[in-house]
Amino acid sequence: MPWKETHVMDERRRFVETCHRSLLSLSELCRRFDISRKTAYKWLERWEAAGPPGLADRSSRPHTCAHATPQSMVEAVVALRRRHPLYSAKKIRWYLERQRPQEPLPSAGTIHNLLRRHGLIPRRRRSPRRWHPGRPISPATGPNSLWTADFKGQFRLGTGAYCYPLTLQDASTRFLLTCHGLPTTTIEATQPLFERAFREYGLPDRIRTDNGAPFASNALGRLSRLSVWFVQLRIWPEFIEPGKPHQNGRHENMHGTLKKHTARPPDRSFAAQQRRFDAFQREFNTVRPHEALGGTVPADHYRPSPRLLPRHLEPLAYPGHFEVRYVSRNGGIRWNKRWVCVSHLLMEQHVGLEAIDDGLWNVYFGPIWLGWFVEAKHRIVDRNDRELRRP
Repeated sequence: MPWKETHVMDERRRFVETCHRSLLSLSELCRRFDISRKTAYKWLERWEAAGPPGLADRSSRPHTCAHATPQSMVEAVVALRRRHPLYSAKKIRWYLERQRPQEPLPSAGTIHNLLRRHGLIPRRRRSPRRWHPGRPISPATGPNSLWTADFKGQFRLGTGAYCYPLTLQDASTRFLLTCHGLPTTTIEATQPLFERAFREYGLPDRIRTDNGAPFASNALGRLSRLSVWFVQLRIWPEFIEPGKPHQNGRHENMHGTLKKHTARPPDRSFAAQQRRFDAFQREFNTVRPHEALGGTVPADHYRPSPRLLPRHLEPLAYPGHFEVRYVSRNGGIRWNKRWVCVSHLLMEQHVGLEAIDDGLWNVYFGPIWLGWFVEAKHRIVDRNDRELRRP
C-alpha cells in the first residue's frame, strides 16, 4: 500500500474546517493535529481575516531594522552617483564627509550595495572558464619525450628591476636546458629562448607548463601564441591543472634548488645575475649528483633530440574525412556562407572539423581539441560553455 502524501497547506485547511464543524475542544484538536494552542489560534485568526489564502506562509522579514540606512541618506547617495556616474563608493563617502560632517555616514561597502540595489553599478561580464583536459599523465620515457618549462617566481635585483627566470628542463634526465633571467614574461621575450633551445637540443615530443602567460590563455583549447607555435612544430603543449603546481613537481623541486643558489641574495644587475644562472646550470648538469639518477649527473643521461628545428613551418595535415577550413585574419572561418568565430590566435592557420552527429562537429587545431561546433547555434563551444545547457 503506497504512503499517503499530505501537504502543509492541506493540513492547515483540514484543521480549520475540522475546528468549525467538530464538537471537540480546541485542546483535543491540537493534540490530534500535534500543534500548540498558539499555532491553532494563529491559523484560525488568519482564516477569519483572509480565508484560505491566509494559511500560506508569510515572510519572516522584520518590518523595521534599527541599523538600516536612513532614506534621506539613500536618496543622497543615489543622487550623487547619478550626478557623477564615475564616482566609486569610496569617493561618494569622502564627498559626503565634506558635505555632511555632522551626520553618521554608511560605510563604503554599504554605499556600494545601495548603488547595486538601485541598478547604478553594471554587472561585470565574466570571461568564460575554459575546459581543462585534466591531470597530465604522459610519462617521461626517455630524453626529449617530455620537457617542462616555467618561470621561477620573480624577484628584485639590486637596481630595483624585476627578474623573471625562465627555466626549461628535460623531465626524464633532469637536464637543465635553459636558465635565463628576463625583464618580462611576454612572448616577445620568451620565444627566442625556446628557439635557441630547439636549435641546440632539437625538438621534444611534449612541453608541460602551467596555465599562465605566455604558455596558455583563455582561448579555445587554452592555446596561446607560444603554444600555437609549438603545435606548428609538432610539439604537443601539455598543461597542468590550474592551482596544482605539484603536477610539475620535478620542475618545482629544481626551482627550490635554483633559488637557494642564485637568488639569496639577488645580484645587482641582469648581467651579474645571469652569470650566476649560467654557473648554476653548468654545476646542476655536470657536477651536482642527482638522487633520482642514482648519484649520477644529468649530463650522463641526456642526448639531443634527432628532430631538428625546421627552417620553414609546414601546414598541418588532417585526416581525409575532416572538413578543413582556413582561419582568416579576423579570427573566424566560413561555414555555409556565414562567419564563425574561432580565435584570433589561429589566424592564417587551418583547423579541421570532424562530424560526430547531425549538426555537431569536433574542431581540432592539429591534435588539439578546441571544442564542438554546433551548427544550430553557429558557434564553437567547449565542455564548460553555458550554451550547452540552453535548449
